[in-house]
Amino acid sequence: MSKSTSVAKTAAASVSLVDGEQTLKASKALIAHIKKAAATSSSEKKNLLADEETAVAETPIWLTLTTKSHIHESHRLQPGKIVLPHALNTNEESTICLITADPQRWYKNMVASEEFPEDLRKRITRVIDITHLKAKFKVYEAQRKLFSEHDVFLADDRIINRLPKALGKTFFKTTVKRPIPVVLMAQREKIDGKRPPQPKGRKEKRDPVENVNARPVPEIIAEIRKAIGAALVHLSPSTNTAVKVGYASWKPEDLAENIEKVVSDLVERFVPKKWNNVRNLYIKGPDTAALPIYQTDELWLDESKVVPDGQEPPSALPGKHKHAEKPNIGKKRKSLDAEPEAVEEAPKEERPKKKAKKALPAASDDKLDKEIAERKSKLKKQKAAAKKAVDV
Repeated sequence: MSKSTSVAKTAAASVSLVDGEQTLKASKALIAHIKKAAATSSSEKKNLLADEETAVAETPIWLTLTTKSHIHESHRLQPGKIVLPHALNTNEESTICLITADPQRWYKNMVASEEFPEDLRKRITRVIDITHLKAKFKVYEAQRKLFSEHDVFLADDRIINRLPKALGKTFFKTTVKRPIPVVLMAQREKIDGKRPPQPKGRKEKRDPVENVNARPVPEIIAEIRKAIGAALVHLSPSTNTAVKVGYASWKPEDLAENIEKVVSDLVERFVPKKWNNVRNLYIKGPDTAALPIYQTDELWLDESKVVPDGQEPPSALPGKHKHAEKPNIGKKRKSLDAEPEAVEEAPKEERPKKKAKKALPAASDDKLDKEIAERKSKLKKQKAAAKKAVDV
């Protein structure tokens, strides 16, 4: 197992610290273990339909990166791409859905043209822009159907940040089929080292057949091929990041080349402080143990904050407080260290006495019966007078 040296302390280290021989040995051991486990499981289950070669070919191999501090990534919904020496998705039967900016007609004509390669034309089974995507796949069932009909989803980088709202959790709760960004628009020419801003004002209506902002067709074809075979980096807000680097059916040499390429680009492009922040690097399968290919001796970025065993932190030592506690001015409280006899109790304030309630006069039943009788007779007279007035 390779150890970190003084080279790791330089923030500008551009050379990979992973040993190539160690990576190749780990790749051979991991592939052999996965093949042996697949042969054992197929013989134990005695399933005539089980295909050992297919199971091994579909088993992915992951590179796991562990950092010393958390990685804060603001563009988590837009994965990064690392171009590999050996492409990941080479299956010609896999289908692709291309999501573009408005309008979609130019891109549909591009895919159907003779200039577009036939192998990619067969794989791209749907081309749709963001407006039609929102209109047709608004319902959850429609989103699930779209998710199951295609194996790979490519999206124009101009509208990829609008897809989480349009596609919902069906696509973004996992990273299996999350849309991969592709650059389809041509970059504006620089003037004095800077690109001119887009013209303001009312936008003219675009021609759906002619797209003057699109890149040349050969560049779009190369961009699509690069996105399909690239390793995708989905940074999580933690210290662990996993990247798919190959499959168990590959040759160990091809897998080792992909691992070295991913390690170099992953550390240089996505890890803050680069190799100073790298703690461990492993390769593993879905159900296998992790084989280490790199491990550092320094477990912390800032060793000055690490306190040896048996020693208190600087803030706990006497006289080392940066901010002394302010005295509690006000009411006296019972001290924890003082004896009960020495504690002075605060004088209790006397509460005002409640006023005595006035005595109510005693009730007389005879008087009450008399009042009720008088009230009833009065009501009878009023009813008689009202009835007499109505009859008249």
